[in-house]
Amino acid sequence: MKIENLNFQFPSKAKMASFILMAVGLIAIVAMFMTDHVEGDPHYHHTRSWANVFAGTFFFMAIALAAAFFLGLQYAAEAGWATTIKRVIEAVTWYLPWGLSLMMLFFIAGQLHMHGIYVWMDHEAVEADPILKAKSGYFGIFWWIRTILYMIGWLYFTWKLRQTSIEADKLDVDVNNSYHWKNVKLGAWFMVLFAVTSSTSAWDWVMSIDAHWFSTLFGWYIFAGMWISAMVTVTMLIVWLRRIGYLEFVTESTVHDMGKWMFAISFLWTYLYFSQFMLIWYSDIPEEVIYFQTRWESYKALMWTVLFVNFAFPMIMLMSRDSKRNFFFLVFVGGIIFVGHYLDMIMIVMPGTVGHHWTGLSWREFGTFFFFLGLFIYVVLNNLSKRPLLVKNHPFLDEALHHTT
Repeated sequence: MKIENLNFQFPSKAKMASFILMAVGLIAIVAMFMTDHVEGDPHYHHTRSWANVFAGTFFFMAIALAAAFFLGLQYAAEAGWATTIKRVIEAVTWYLPWGLSLMMLFFIAGQLHMHGIYVWMDHEAVEADPILKAKSGYFGIFWWIRTILYMIGWLYFTWKLRQTSIEADKLDVDVNNSYHWKNVKLGAWFMVLFAVTSSTSAWDWVMSIDAHWFSTLFGWYIFAGMWISAMVTVTMLIVWLRRIGYLEFVTESTVHDMGKWMFAISFLWTYLYFSQFMLIWYSDIPEEVIYFQTRWESYKALMWTVLFVNFAFPMIMLMSRDSKRNFFFLVFVGGIIFVGHYLDMIMIVMPGTVGHHWTGLSWREFGTFFFFLGLFIYVVLNNLSKRPLLVKNHPFLDEALHHTT
């Protein structure tokens, strides 16, 4: 078992690629705002542009949050197999401060009426709408308090899990594994916090875009989407690092297990997608079916694309054991799933904001995606270069170094 190249050097080509993506994306975003208008609709204030910005901001923030959840889960479950990839997971989580900062700026812009993504932030609209007026106690200052508490809680646990792991590395020997047990407790408490806030934040930040509609499954649906996106991200990053000469100590079985996570969570996402759709369709309550009716009428092609790419494609392509041990194939499938779940985010956001003004996918969506992808790559890889790639003083390290399935 080789244990070499413990310090990652941010490759100049990868750094340049991230800068190019950000530059191209930024140009596209500026052009998007300059060209985004609808004749004859005075209430359309660059709505599609703001909706795209929200989709990119939330999607990549959610990846970092789901990676933090997965990190805490490994500690809470005392799992050993993922010990050799903890630094990779931690690096992905470190985008969370950036993602949450951008989310907060977006919310502030909405409160200042720079965009109308959240109609309940418009006092006049609330007063004229009995349903929104009845929900005003849930929104307003109470919404802002919840939002701030979400962010503080997530950032605290993410930072603490990472910091404790780094402090353990500074010791020659941690005889009692004290730092590990600290993280086990932190991970368990984080699971409790995340179990509640992952759903309530999805209601507050995403479901409230369609302010008249609600679904008890929506929080779990968003969670499944962010989780599979995070698993795909970590897997592709591991494979890329191995390809350029790092992570020789990560066994083929560990990568195989990540492939199994990709396969399994794709089914979880599909189950929640179908359950939400089927229950609403079967009950046929007007207040509920409007959500899918809008998507079926104006976004049918996107709906079918999302379902095929995020369910049928991984089911067919990742079912065999060999497919999950073919690293090139795993990255190829993972990349398509990654884009598929970004399209799912577009499908979630656009009908409640742009509505019938939607004209199909265009350079606007992809340009915004490039900007946030470039920023995400730069932040993650830059953070990855600051610590050795292999943890020290972890009680399950030897198990992970010899992990086979």
